Parts: sequence; C-alpha cells; structure tokens
Amino acid sequence: MGETWSLIFPPPARFTEKELGNQSGKVFIVTGATGGVGRHLVDILYQHNGKIYVAARSEDKASTTIKEIRAKHPNSTGELVFLHLELNDLTTIKRTAQEFLSKESRLDVLWNNAAVMVPPQGSKTAQGYELQLGTNNVAPFLLTKLLLPVLKKTAKVSPRNTVRVVWVSSSAAQFAPKPAIDFSNINYTREESIWPKYMRSKAGNVLHSAELARRTRDDGIISLSLNPGNFVTDLQKTMPRWQFALFKLVAKNPVNGAYTELYAGLSEDITEKNSGGWVAPFGRLTRGPTELFDPELGRKYWEWSEEQIKPYE
Repeated sequence: MGETWSLIFPPPARFTEKELGNQSGKVFIVTGATGGVGRHLVDILYQHNGKIYVAARSEDKASTTIKEIRAKHPNSTGELVFLHLELNDLTTIKRTAQEFLSKESRLDVLWNNAAVMVPPQGSKTAQGYELQLGTNNVAPFLLTKLLLPVLKKTAKVSPRNTVRVVWVSSSAAQFAPKPAIDFSNINYTREESIWPKYMRSKAGNVLHSAELARRTRDDGIISLSLNPGNFVTDLQKTMPRWQFALFKLVAKNPVNGAYTELYAGLSEDITEKNSGGWVAPFGRLTRGPTELFDPELGRKYWEWSEEQIKPYE
C-alpha cells in the first residue's frame, strides 16, 4: 500500500535545475522533445549549457520549441539541434542515427522518452507492428543499438558513471498482465484490449533497460528505466474521456517528470551498481517491478527484438 501511495503522491523532487551543475561539453539526445516532459527536460539541460539534440518527427514543432527555449535562456552557452526521428517507421531510424553520428563523436546521455499511449485499436506502424509495441519498444531498441558504439566510445574518455541510457517506462509496467511479454501472441494475432498492450510496451522498456545493463557491464554505460509520474500531456490525447477525467485528479505538473528523468540521467547518486535499476517519481532509486528484472525474460525479449531490427540496422 505504501508503494502504491507513493506512486500517486510522490515525495518532492530533490534533484532539479537548482542542483544541476554546468553541462558544457556534454552531448545529449532527448526523443519526444517537443512537448510535455521531454520539452521540460530539454529546457533544463539547455539552461545549464548542454548541447541537446531535439529528436522529434515534426521539424516545425522542433523549430518552435528551440526558438522558445533559446529566448527563455538568452545567457545559455548550450546548443539546441533538431534531429528528425520517426519511431513509427523503422526504415528511418538508421538515417537518424547516421545524421547524429555525422555531426558528433560523443553522446553522454540518451533519453528514450518518446512514446504513444492507448491509441485507437488497430493502430499500426509502417512495418505493421501494433503502434505501442513498434513505437515504444522496437524503434527505441533499434536507435539505441545504432548509437551504442558512440556511447561506448564516450564512456572510455568520460568520468565513471556519467554515460547513460534512460528508458522512460511508466507505472503501467508494474500492472502489466502476467506474463508481461506473451511470446505466443507478441504481435497480437489474438486481439487484446488497448490498455494491456500499453502496459506490455512499458514492461518492454524495463526489460530492454535491464538487459542492456547486463550486456554493457564492462563498457562503462549505465542503463536505467523509470516511472516519471502522472502528468497531463499530449500522451493522453487518445485516452477515453472518463478515464482522462479521473487521471487529471492525480496528475502533477509535467516538470516533475523531467526531474525524474534528470535524476536518472545526471544525478551523481547513481553509480554502476545501480545500472539496470528502476527510478521512481520524482527521482528515487527503488526496487521496481521485480518480475521484469528476470535475466531469462530479458535475454529472450532482447533476442526477439534483435530479430525484428535485423533488416534495418
């Protein structure tokens, strides 16, 4: 009961823009960076002089975001760069990674923040994946795999514990059906309602994070998954109206979700011993959904994911 209560009413964030030091010289990618929690995170990183790649599908929205954040922090020496990213089409992901790598030789933190939530039943990606599975799991997995070489390279020349991959999951992962990944129906040839599909996709973020931690244990990369908290953003735009009304009753200011992600990505409290772990709102290391840290399940899901991305690497 105590853990559930703390998910609805988390303690205040203890790592915010006030505690964050100068980020000059660091390079970051934030996916889903033009709205909601992602935009707040970019704002914080930029005001502390980081170079942030604003990864998003819409260049117009990214340009507006960049213009407004620059105007808000005129004394920043950071940089904001648009990076085109379409997570609903795997054929575009390699191009995104190549565009980044053509400009940068380092990457300090990758925040896999973008997601979709309870879209209309039957929504699919360009490759025919259920939209949440494809957008929340398969595409971020491919992007991360393509950027792993530069992350490893950066870790070799950076202070320990500073190079990280952050997988933004949700409290929904903790309520996923059991088993969280049904390999006999992973592509939903047998129909399932939309909420369990979302829960499974968020469980997938945890599995990818924990398995990445196991596979990069000797590379100096920290991988973490997290529940940012409950907020009203564009993510809920397709939620049924009555559910949205209830959700609003417990929703907090989205900047608190940015604090959760900031803590996972940059807090010095986190070390290599925490890699593969779980961060709760609004920036706390906790136990997390225990069954999703099972090494065998993580290995199996990782190998399934690798099979999906082979044609697009």
